[in-house]
Amino acid sequence: MSKTVPIDIQGVAVTEIRESNTPPRHEGQCKAIAVCWVLGLGTLFAWNSVVTIGDYYYILFPKYHPSRVLTLIYQPFALIAMAALAYNEAKVNTQKRILAGYSIFFLGTLMLIVVDLATSGSGGVRPYIGICAIVGALGVAGAHVEGGIVGDLSFMCPEFIQSFLSGLAAAGALTSVMRLITKALFDKYNNGLRKGAMLFLSISTFIQLVCILLYAIYFPRLPIVKYYRSKAASEGSKTVSADLATAGIQTNADIEVQNNAARLQRLSNKQLFKQNLDYGLGLFLTYALTLSIFPGFLYENTQNHKLGSWYPLVLITVYNAVDLASRYIPLVKCLTMESRKGLMIGILLRMLFVPAFYFTAKYGDLGWMMMLTSLLGFSNGYFTVCVMIVAPRGYQGSEQNALGNLLVLWLFFGVFAGLSIDWLWLADW
Repeated sequence: MSKTVPIDIQGVAVTEIRESNTPPRHEGQCKAIAVCWVLGLGTLFAWNSVVTIGDYYYILFPKYHPSRVLTLIYQPFALIAMAALAYNEAKVNTQKRILAGYSIFFLGTLMLIVVDLATSGSGGVRPYIGICAIVGALGVAGAHVEGGIVGDLSFMCPEFIQSFLSGLAAAGALTSVMRLITKALFDKYNNGLRKGAMLFLSISTFIQLVCILLYAIYFPRLPIVKYYRSKAASEGSKTVSADLATAGIQTNADIEVQNNAARLQRLSNKQLFKQNLDYGLGLFLTYALTLSIFPGFLYENTQNHKLGSWYPLVLITVYNAVDLASRYIPLVKCLTMESRKGLMIGILLRMLFVPAFYFTAKYGDLGWMMMLTSLLGFSNGYFTVCVMIVAPRGYQGSEQNALGNLLVLWLFFGVFAGLSIDWLWLADW
């Protein structure tokens, strides 16, 4: 057998990589963490912009429940695309998949601006249908990006995926804060809501362009990223080949032989699904509960308050800020919940939020509602990061990538279920 070493990253051979659980060098780790945060921000910033300018769409389309309808359109497209991508995860080029997603985000937010300019913000059925179509495309983009990056980062150090998940939450927090600022600045002017909405979509378009450049050019060339991807390639993963090529690393026939052997030993998606059923169910229940309340319930079932139109915006800002803060708690190892039973018990206890929100919306004041919203955001962010960090441990690179995609699929199922359940609140109001 040839002893040729097919990959060599800064003096670290593939055979050495396979035998080591930690990289010999951490060059670029802080930069990679920062890039992961920006990529997370870009993944949800487009969609959160649409959600956050919901008050503008309620003025344009008051009879069509835009907050609920647009979210219910976004998610089926995301879910179907994510299911197809998770099933074919081992055959899909990760780099092309993620770049395709960010490109759709870029074009989608740009088209939202074009639709509004073309109709002069006049509302009506046709513009609404156009916006719905664009939102469906954003859902497909979300599946490409979120599943792809979570899978990609699952075989790297936990700080990367934690940073990416924090970036997802930051998209909500940042858009909420910006919405409060733009509402305060533009409310006194004619078409103030429209100007704020256009500002949001313009910023979102720019962020998507930044994400494309970061992922395509900068991220693959960081030494620590090259290390983890080379390790994954040595364990049989073919999804990282384009990223390695971008970094100037080529594989040859020797590594193909090793990859074939590794793939034969890799657990199937069905086996990974069964072994991590509790983690997947936990994510499903977490997001089914959260999305049954946020954002539709907060927009449409809490309007009778002295804050008026500011009330739902304040609650959404509180949720997003606490959700973001809670995602940094697992960085402290002793505060990370690693018990599978403990995670499931905590997630099941969140079901108590349903009666709590129901009675608080009817009889409580702003203070109680803000407290409940804070707890909802805190538990959502904390449990999400704990599951995503703990679940991939103990698997090889290609299995971690597949598991990351499966976990995102569970998450998307939860979001879809939550959005569907959210309509039940209308039956009582």
